[in-house]
Amino acid sequence: MSSRTRFLPMRWSFCIPVVTLLPMLVFPGPSRAQTTTAPASRPNIVLIIADDVSATDIGCYGNRDVRTPNLDHLASRGQRWSRAYLTATVCSPTRCSIIAGRYPHNTGAPELHTAIPKGQPLFPLELRKAGYWTAQAGKWHMGPYPKAAFDVIVDSRDRNGDSGCEFWVPLLRKRPTDKPFFLWLASFDAHRAWQPDPDGEPHDADAIELPEPLVDTPGVREDLAKYYDEIQRLDRFVGEVVQELKTQDILDNTLLLFISDNGRPFPRAKRWQTEEGMRTPWILHWPAGLREKGRTCEQLVSVIDIAPTFLALAGVAVPEAVQGRSFLPQIRNPDAKICDYVFCERNWQVESCHERALRYGPWSYYRNAIPDVAHFGYVNATYANYRYVGYVDLWKKHCSGAPLTPAQETVFLKPRPKEQLFHLGNDPLEVHDLAGDPAQQEMLHKLRSTMDLWIEQTADSVPPKHRRTPDRHDRLTGKRRFPGPHPGPDQFERPGQSTSGTEVNHPGPR
Repeated sequence: MSSRTRFLPMRWSFCIPVVTLLPMLVFPGPSRAQTTTAPASRPNIVLIIADDVSATDIGCYGNRDVRTPNLDHLASRGQRWSRAYLTATVCSPTRCSIIAGRYPHNTGAPELHTAIPKGQPLFPLELRKAGYWTAQAGKWHMGPYPKAAFDVIVDSRDRNGDSGCEFWVPLLRKRPTDKPFFLWLASFDAHRAWQPDPDGEPHDADAIELPEPLVDTPGVREDLAKYYDEIQRLDRFVGEVVQELKTQDILDNTLLLFISDNGRPFPRAKRWQTEEGMRTPWILHWPAGLREKGRTCEQLVSVIDIAPTFLALAGVAVPEAVQGRSFLPQIRNPDAKICDYVFCERNWQVESCHERALRYGPWSYYRNAIPDVAHFGYVNATYANYRYVGYVDLWKKHCSGAPLTPAQETVFLKPRPKEQLFHLGNDPLEVHDLAGDPAQQEMLHKLRSTMDLWIEQTADSVPPKHRRTPDRHDRLTGKRRFPGPHPGPDQFERPGQSTSGTEVNHPGPR
């Protein structure tokens, strides 16, 4: 047998139909006198997933401009992680990875707009089978199969409003009170296109500090300010959820975890494996379960670790196909280490790509299987008619011949290196590649070998050029090449498909 351990994914049978009607039509809402607290041994669990928000765009992560008082309060009374990472650089692969506890190429949905296939583990389904009431409200983006994991689903924008959050509190009010619950609450904030927030004070575009590699123009400032407005709106809805948990007297025994699915929709964040694109906010609040308040965990954790953690909290066996590890030790002790490495993927995201990243201590290592193209294309500036001003004005500066900062230059680099090595402690913007430094060859070899082992043990693969999912738009003109969000899973080959990655449960080196 090869060194790659292979298991068949667990197959689930569904005997209860998924309820997708409005919760008020299904469950009689409890009066305040009727609300009860779940048994202390089985906490309620609330997962809140932001859309397109970098960790550094939250106040408690050092941003002095954005207004996030509710998230900051949760962090001060709970615990935040400074080194929490995603497994993908865009939304749907991340969400499928979270719900399955598996790497994107192992879920069968590694590319944008592809649905997770039947047979993959679903941690909310395991909670549901164990007696939890499971419900979802807000953005979905995972396909039809995972809907069997929830008693109630409210995933349309018509019901959830512009922010995707309007039904969060009504859903919480309609929960049954005789069992613990799990809520998957997913916002549309802060995904483009921006909407005004009449209930919040707009951020001052002239006063905010611009992160690298944004160029300082009025348009970019206004764009970033509107992005902060959406984060402010999301923060307000988080506060409303917390207040409702207080009102129902169940806050103490409710674990609330706030994360994001990928980085901000600006250059070198969303769609990139930089710190701004791969690192996620990770704020946990659980009065009954945290020994100390306001602590920061500086150890590595990955979103594939959410599934086994929530199952362990509920006393539910973790399916063998889950590749993550429980981060319960870090809840008990923020200095606890659960892994040495975390990994991230960048697969087809409107355009062909195949990049892999890992984090180890202060080091970041990257591998690019398609290095002959730049990250930047015309579609980056005009995708879905959103007009990404951050890319447009950076592109104009590039075309004008004006000098660029090192971080800005990386946006237009072509060809890109096949592998890169950075020391995050000395170079947080990752602009000084140490892969060619003679003094760092030992570390380069170590991380290269670790990546090789992860690729082998998790059955990752690089589709051949003629089988690769093609660019949806011409990179120079932005002209669309085919209709629909994705050309279809049967026409082209996805990473892990030729190696039966969906049947492999080995987690690789951690």
